[in-house]
Amino acid sequence: MRMHAPETYEEKLAQLEELRKAALHSAPEAEAKQHERGKYTARERVEKLLDEGSFQELDTFVRHRTHDFDMQKNRPWGDAVVTGHGTIDGRRVCVFSQDFTVFGGSLGEVMGEKMCKVMDLAAKIGCPVIGINDSGGARIQEGVVSLGAYGDVFLRNVRSSGVIPQISLVMGPCAGGAVYSPAITDFIFMVKETSHMFITGPDVIKTVTGEEVGFEELGGAMSHNTKSGVAHFASEDEDACLEDCRYLLSFLPSNNLQAAPRVEATDDPERMEASLDHVVPDNPNKPYDMRDVVKLIADEGEFFEVHEHHAKNIICGFARLDGFSVGIVGNQPNQLAGVLDIAGSAKAARFVRTCDAFNIPLLTFCDVPGFLPGTAQEWGGIIRHGAKLLYAYAEATVPKMTVITRKAYGGAYDVMSSKHLASDFNIAWPTAEVAVMGPEGAVNIIYRRDISSSPTPQERRQKLMDDYKARFANPYTAAERGYIDDVIVPHETRPRLISALHTLQSKREPGPRRKHGNIPL
Repeated sequence: MRMHAPETYEEKLAQLEELRKAALHSAPEAEAKQHERGKYTARERVEKLLDEGSFQELDTFVRHRTHDFDMQKNRPWGDAVVTGHGTIDGRRVCVFSQDFTVFGGSLGEVMGEKMCKVMDLAAKIGCPVIGINDSGGARIQEGVVSLGAYGDVFLRNVRSSGVIPQISLVMGPCAGGAVYSPAITDFIFMVKETSHMFITGPDVIKTVTGEEVGFEELGGAMSHNTKSGVAHFASEDEDACLEDCRYLLSFLPSNNLQAAPRVEATDDPERMEASLDHVVPDNPNKPYDMRDVVKLIADEGEFFEVHEHHAKNIICGFARLDGFSVGIVGNQPNQLAGVLDIAGSAKAARFVRTCDAFNIPLLTFCDVPGFLPGTAQEWGGIIRHGAKLLYAYAEATVPKMTVITRKAYGGAYDVMSSKHLASDFNIAWPTAEVAVMGPEGAVNIIYRRDISSSPTPQERRQKLMDDYKARFANPYTAAERGYIDDVIVPHETRPRLISALHTLQSKREPGPRRKHGNIPL
């Protein structure tokens, strides 16, 4: 595109205005198709995500420099990504938004340079970076150069990991090597029906393995939220996705040198919640919903759950106590009795490490009967995956508080932020049972011969179980040893935790000098 060189100042201003219009509306027909798919354009997404009028665009007039396959005949301004910075609730963020209306959002050299530039800016000034993904993949016309651009992005993802929050919004296709940038980031949002992630598409899978699978089943929002656990959130539409992203950021600091954010609290920190006294059923085998416990304790009952649809036997998410942001982890008794398994251990470990990286205190609710038994778990590596959660808690130096509501059995007791893993405040309810295993299993092992030789084995077993319960299935033996700091009435939990959280604000725990530990990945 050759332009007449302007001579006067007015002509130069007119040229600038013309170029800006061209950059903003380069493909009206493609934009219309994007809207027909129920999707916003790249710029519309940025404008809806950020505070009104705060977006400052960068590299508006960048263009690709490829000449192969007659690419020089089509050089839109800005290439296929919109980049810049703005604010969310008044806090600075950097953002890139891939533009599917330009070359299908495919990534080439110049587009990669734009993304890297804004990621470098985010790392330099210490603010979150949000990537909105809507791309057909690598730009084939640019060959290996496009693959190099992906590598440049991946490197920055890794270098910024644990330094600034990185959030990915998958709002269209994200395929092939492109998936690894979101995979490295801290949180992934997907939109139901319109976003997809996969390494190889349905056609390739059918050719190689013979399997027939559709886009949604293979890599849709719910597949990655339920089966793979790759995505953390599934939104009903793009508006909900953008709003949830804004809400998530309210719990996160801008970088790893800042404390977790605190908002002005409107919920009484001394509030007692009588209904907590009746949450745990008298029958130790009866389930209850740990979310109910969390919501009764948290400010205004707010709990923003992460990985809600994956590994439902453990819950993770963000809440506030007296305005302080806290990360919540809890066994879920109404799913697999709250046991720890491969998926649950990995899910919780990832969340614990994320909170620790960004100085967010951890609050753990323990009701765990043990690890899930079975050959599938053992052969699948439950030892290694369970060790991830143990490692994450032991490694974490943020304030750590634990509430044992009911069962805390075996090695799972240790893993769930026990005092032995350097948890700061550990309290238990009177319903807590801290033991190597449940009464029935313990009695069957310890008194096997005694029971078998008894003239009334059932009565003898029941008596021995009652004795075991009285001696071990309670919180007091652990409290005698100092493994539990206090046994409290459940309705006192909120004010006790808030007091502990205030106490821990000055916590300092320098680790040993080393490059990094070797977590059992």
